[in-house]
Amino acid sequence: MSDDPSRKRLGRGLAALIGEMDKPAQAAAAPRIGADSRVPIEFVAPNPRNPRRSFAETELVDLAQSIREHGIVQPVVVRPATGGRYEIIAGERRWRAAQRAGLTEIPVIIRDVDDRVALELAIIENVQRADLNPVEEALGYQQLIDEHSYTQADLGQVIGKSRSHVANTLRLLKLPDAIRDMLVDGSLSAGHARTLVTAEDPAALARRIVEEGLSVRQAEALAQEPARLSNPAQPRRPAEKDADTLALEKALSDVTGLKVTITHGQ
Repeated sequence: MSDDPSRKRLGRGLAALIGEMDKPAQAAAAPRIGADSRVPIEFVAPNPRNPRRSFAETELVDLAQSIREHGIVQPVVVRPATGGRYEIIAGERRWRAAQRAGLTEIPVIIRDVDDRVALELAIIENVQRADLNPVEEALGYQQLIDEHSYTQADLGQVIGKSRSHVANTLRLLKLPDAIRDMLVDGSLSAGHARTLVTAEDPAALARRIVEEGLSVRQAEALAQEPARLSNPAQPRRPAEKDADTLALEKALSDVTGLKVTITHGQ
């Protein structure tokens, strides 16, 4: 059993909070605010530390229309702030859409948690919903590492992802800003971006991926052949032939008396 304090502090507290996100909190020995409530929408403000930064306009319009017709199905999770106000932990997109829909009150679940747990809950909700783009996800992980001394293994345990997923996501932060922008707007997938981390000229390869619509496998092959990036017309180095192909070439050469070369179609 590890004695790492960052591992010890995870405990059941966070798991309990996650499991109770959609339930009113029950009275407990430790004081914690936690009853379903409706509050004026202007009393709720977004969390400036929210890992999610991008909110697609079309999605907000669609959600606002749904809210007009059906209301907010899932309450916004908040924590107390100063002056009787609240800060969003999870559900900023719903809050933004509710404003567009003209709501004056919104349903909330109140959780009295510290900055670390609030950030964890925000990342977890967004990752589970696939609401974060890869750069936002990576920045959220890095924030937990920098501010709360998490290890990659701790992060994997908290968010329910493998350590390798956390490590690969964090590697995206090594990419130039121009490539990060492509990840944010969806021009590049996280799979494509991971191939760029070790590329000799990631910007050139990123442009080729977008312009030619390359698959991740094709991008991986090009990343391993940096010379071809500067000269796309340069012929691809032929792959090594297996023993059966070589034997067939020799047999045909013996029969025809000509040099026979077999190439496999791409």
